[in-house]
Amino acid sequence: MALKKQSITPRFSLILHNIRSTQNVGAIFRTGDGAGVDMVFLSGYTPTPLDKFNRSNTKIAKTALGAEKSVSWEHHKSPTTLIRKLKKEGVRIIGVEQSARSVSYTAWKPHAPIAVIFGNEVLGVSKQLLALCDEVVEIPMHGGKESLNVSVAAGIILFKAAETLTPSE
Repeated sequence: MALKKQSITPRFSLILHNIRSTQNVGAIFRTGDGAGVDMVFLSGYTPTPLDKFNRSNTKIAKTALGAEKSVSWEHHKSPTTLIRKLKKEGVRIIGVEQSARSVSYTAWKPHAPIAVIFGNEVLGVSKQLLALCDEVVEIPMHGGKESLNVSVAAGIILFKAAETLTPSE
């Protein structure tokens, strides 16, 4: 059974857009639960905890270890429509991506309510979605690789936010 349609604006939420791996989605649900995330918004072709027949997605369940049942979630076809709705409710949209306007996550000072958006494992968060973000944060890379696995990146960013999240003003 999906936990859907939260009646109040979530204080700390995620948007997972076009994440293709069920294992990554499950791992992010589990990490989100540990970090205190209120809601996970899934968009595009990101797999959901329930299939089209309302059966449990066993691949997500395997890595989520029950978090897919305890953390509320919704699926939205269009992330743009979702982001605009959240912004009208006063939610700050935080993109996680390397870009000209990104700041290191170590310098980031999040203020609730926020929705943190993670994108496709290969392509990241699109420029169109980044343009809708209030802030963009990145994890500086010091080796030869340009990025981390999306579930690993989510762990770093979510626990940073959980540790420093301040109430909205």
